Amino acid sequence: MKTNTFDLFVEINDKNFIFVVGSYDEIHNLRIIEKKIVENEFFKKKIKSDLLNTQQLLKNTIQNLEEKLDCIFKEVVVILENFDFSCINISGFKKLNGSQVLRENISYILNSLKLAITETEKEEAIIHIFNSQSLLDRTSYENLPIGLYGNFFQHELSFFLMNNQELKKIRKVFGVNNLKIKKILIKDYIEGVKLIDKKKNDGTFFMIKFNKDNINLIYFEKSSFKYTQNFKFGTNLILNDIEKVCEISRSTIEKILHDRYFEKKDFEENEFLEVEYFRNEKFKKVKKQLIADVSVARIEEFISLIFNNNKNLQLYKKENNLIYFLIEDQNIKNNFDNNFNYHFSKKIPSQSSLINSFDLDTLFIKAANISIFGWKKEAVPIIHTKKSFITRIFKSLFG
Repeated sequence: MKTNTFDLFVEINDKNFIFVVGSYDEIHNLRIIEKKIVENEFFKKKIKSDLLNTQQLLKNTIQNLEEKLDCIFKEVVVILENFDFSCINISGFKKLNGSQVLRENISYILNSLKLAITETEKEEAIIHIFNSQSLLDRTSYENLPIGLYGNFFQHELSFFLMNNQELKKIRKVFGVNNLKIKKILIKDYIEGVKLIDKKKNDGTFFMIKFNKDNINLIYFEKSSFKYTQNFKFGTNLILNDIEKVCEISRSTIEKILHDRYFEKKDFEENEFLEVEYFRNEKFKKVKKQLIADVSVARIEEFISLIFNNNKNLQLYKKENNLIYFLIEDQNIKNNFDNNFNYHFSKKIPSQSSLINSFDLDTLFIKAANISIFGWKKEAVPIIHTKKSFITRIFKSLFG
């Protein structure tokens, strides 16, 4: 008979399923006791024929974990990365005529806005809702101004949504194991909260992840998650450009970048790549400066598209924007990190800084903390609409 009690967390990204099993101590800190990574083919290919194979893969993995740990999992916290999420920032209001802001006023606005979203976005499911801004007679309050008197209360919420069909796929994958999805968390949200904990600032920043196959941008304002955008291209385009323009193989390019040639910014006019890099292909006279120029041109285009000229960010950009960025490809990072920094501030004064990738274990620990206690700016974390919505609003806001 299985007697142990553990909690299961599963991250789904476009490469892997990451299984983490942990237990809580007396103060609800997660202790990770098992971790397993399996390749994710279903969500990469997005074809129906892979669904059964993926269900079987997850079923086998979970059963192996249960047998090893002598337990049975009943619930799972799911963390999603590189899915297509949409976000809507919307405000509601309540005329007070000199009376107090009451809990009922806030629940009324939350319910009204949630109803408006569900009626207009019928193909989408609400994943997260955040308290973005509270105004009482045009004065902004960091916390909900419950109990204060005024004439006009305005409350802004940020809704994060995902496609219903994608959500159904996730439920089917875990349904074969009779697992109830306890919570769905957007990984960008967890990473943003982790960054706030680390930097100890006011929680207003952009974070941009330059992955090999995609680029992901998020925006937090005063610790509230307000915007996300995913771009279907990544730093592999830099390598593609070098390969095409300079007519050299990908393996040769990787060798060159591995040697950090482009930490040096200027090359002589006739400074060519050395013969030693062409052991597996015909030697070509390729100028080092040409490779640098091609790479920097693509980096400039990246930052122009995703940040400097991105019209979706007009409401969020301010003087001296704080930008954190990560670069997945270590070779690109080692050779061109300064070029990324330069182009972020080329058009708009910004403070940009390169940060390291987040440690996997600490992210799961933070996810566990959020799944229990929530986040100070989160209004009501849900995975789908149920009749208990009002109950969860009060529990989340007023505990």
